[in-house]
Amino acid sequence: MADNILVPLIVFATIFGIVYVFLTTRNKERLSLIEKGADASLFNSNRKFFWKNFTLSSGMLLVGIGIGIMIGALLSKSIPLEESIAYPMSIFTFAGLSLIIYYFVARKMDKTDKEQ
Repeated sequence: MADNILVPLIVFATIFGIVYVFLTTRNKERLSLIEKGADASLFNSNRKFFWKNFTLSSGMLLVGIGIGIMIGALLSKSIPLEESIAYPMSIFTFAGLSLIIYYFVARKMDKTDKEQ
């Protein structure tokens, strides 16, 4: 009974701790650089977050997972392969392939954005 409560509590506390340490360390580092006279433009990475990149990557990932589930079902029915092997194998394979394809698509989109 206590495991049902402690495990999620420990997971969320760990995630909170990691985020808290990251943000406070980054803030202290930035403050010390500013105190030493560093230029504030150092913190700007000139890279903006574009929702189109996020939606494209998540969409391609979800399509890859969907194709992986479909191929896993076909493999488990047509080839004498256990479902516990066929599904994860095909899901991870096609999800990875979709992210690799996204990398090349995003790189091409970045090149066309820089040219304009």
